[in-house]
Amino acid sequence: MKERIEIEGAELWLLPDRAIYWPETRSLFIADTHFGKISHFRKHGIKLPEEAARTNLYRLEKLLLETRAQTVYFLGDLFHSELNREWLGFKQVIALFPSTTFHLIGGNHDILDELSYYRARLEYHPNGLKLPPFYLSHEPLEEWEGYNLCGHIHPGVVLRGQGRQSLRLACFYFSGRQGILPAFGEFTGTHALKIKKGDQVFVIAEDRVIEVS
Repeated sequence: MKERIEIEGAELWLLPDRAIYWPETRSLFIADTHFGKISHFRKHGIKLPEEAARTNLYRLEKLLLETRAQTVYFLGDLFHSELNREWLGFKQVIALFPSTTFHLIGGNHDILDELSYYRARLEYHPNGLKLPPFYLSHEPLEEWEGYNLCGHIHPGVVLRGQGRQSLRLACFYFSGRQGILPAFGEFTGTHALKIKKGDQVFVIAEDRVIEVS
């Protein structure tokens, strides 16, 4: 179940698949997919489940089918490390949507050569992209024009219950001029944020997005 938030006059849908949809422009925003990370770790002896890599690609395909987005913006860290089977799988998913335009905002893990992105039908923006009223970047900016949508942080919050029970959940985080998306990819971890007065936080609990105070 999605939630809605209005930013600078634009209605955005916060999706439980850890993405934002802007229905007015049929645009989809996704951050920190880290495709290739699972294969990279397995190659170096860390036994993450191989099926998790296929699950990430399936989630992307499902999201594109459900939203029918005309334009997709990956807010950095699309792919993790060197080329491997996950990159091939990603290109196969993208090829299923020939009428969709895909953009990549360069992130610190996006180290492939630009030709690789071009061949995957990605328009590459290494230094961010103006998309009024938004400014898209990978890392949260300190100075910018417009409302900054970004990733990189892998935001999360810790919810505490009775006794010593606690639960850490990925979240969407919005301050006065900046919105940070949760990491799309599995096994990316979360960074617990310090929430300030006036911030809006929406946690992702299975198939629901829930605002918390």
